[in-house]
Amino acid sequence: MLWGSIMAAFFQRPRFGNRYLTDPGNVFQHNAWDNVEWSEEQEAAARKKVEENCTQLVSPDKQVEYETKANSYWNDFYKIHENRFFKDRHWLFTEFPELLDKSFLLDKSGPTAAASDHSGTDPGSCLEWTVENALQLPQNGAEETEQNNLKVEADGMQYSQRTGSLVDLSSGSMPQMHTKLGDTESPDTNYIGSSAIFSILEVGCGVGNTVFPILQTNKDPGLFVYCCDFSSTAVELIKLNSCYDHSRCLAFVHDLCDTQATYPMPNESLDIIILIFVLSAIHPDKIQAVVKRLSQLLKPGGMILFRDYGRYDMAQLRFKKGRCLSENFYVRGDGTRVYFFTPAELDELFTSADLKKVQNIVDRRLQVNRGKQLTMYRVWIQCKYRKPLEKGE
Repeated sequence: MLWGSIMAAFFQRPRFGNRYLTDPGNVFQHNAWDNVEWSEEQEAAARKKVEENCTQLVSPDKQVEYETKANSYWNDFYKIHENRFFKDRHWLFTEFPELLDKSFLLDKSGPTAAASDHSGTDPGSCLEWTVENALQLPQNGAEETEQNNLKVEADGMQYSQRTGSLVDLSSGSMPQMHTKLGDTESPDTNYIGSSAIFSILEVGCGVGNTVFPILQTNKDPGLFVYCCDFSSTAVELIKLNSCYDHSRCLAFVHDLCDTQATYPMPNESLDIIILIFVLSAIHPDKIQAVVKRLSQLLKPGGMILFRDYGRYDMAQLRFKKGRCLSENFYVRGDGTRVYFFTPAELDELFTSADLKKVQNIVDRRLQVNRGKQLTMYRVWIQCKYRKPLEKGE
């Protein structure tokens, strides 16, 4: 009965983009309004605010520190918040139905964008999902960042589905695989998840707020989900969750920016790669190489599902002078960083990696705190880019 009610909640959830504010006098009647149009004056004011908060840059020495110690800052974040900061993303299957059925990969239609959800799952119960309160945005924490992170450490000993043998991953000695940049040999079939029919990788998985809803909703026995994060603390929290199933999932620590690092799967083995609030945490100069490396892991016809911060989002406008690292790139009070994208930038990033656009939309949302009579303008970008079935397609 419980499972049936959960599934009903997922599939009855209305798609975002259906609530429009036509009368400003009614702004406090709901908690959020969709596809809010910005006036020229509002956009000019946002642009001026960004120009002002970038006049004083973080010192070069501190910038180097934030880059070299990024792993430590994210570990500290998860040690403090554990699994309490981000909420499970209930909008996942409405906005990304590709996560439910492999047949969606050939559907070129794109749904509208979704809201940003944050928090954690209870390690004792993977079904205790809470309602988001996205209005509580700690200025000195990771804001309401949906997730930023990157480094991966696999379980000490993992059971190989295909070979029936234990594989030592904790020492860094993974099974021999053809996953390095530029390797064109035939892929090795002796790797964890090799027998899967449908393979997903979530990058920047945090404590599992995307992974666990996928595992609970998509019961396809041929599904295997890989998930990685920069923070070893976050990955350990995933492994402690009662929903973590070694036969269907592998969590590991991975540094996305190390494009020569080995993945636990070969090139052209993944159907979907999920990038939700993760690329924004990477230095802008490194993002293109990251996207190119990830695109090599996709099968022909495979797809990247992306959602992240857009230019002039409220989180960007809230930064004070002295927090700007470079143009549209900032450091939070806890040492974690965030970049704010434009659709054109993202299109260039993905198409330069030989991916084909399926969707690239801006979600402008007006969130309302009716109790405090506050309005907050959010800007997110949602994209889908597919690897062509044949080169040049």
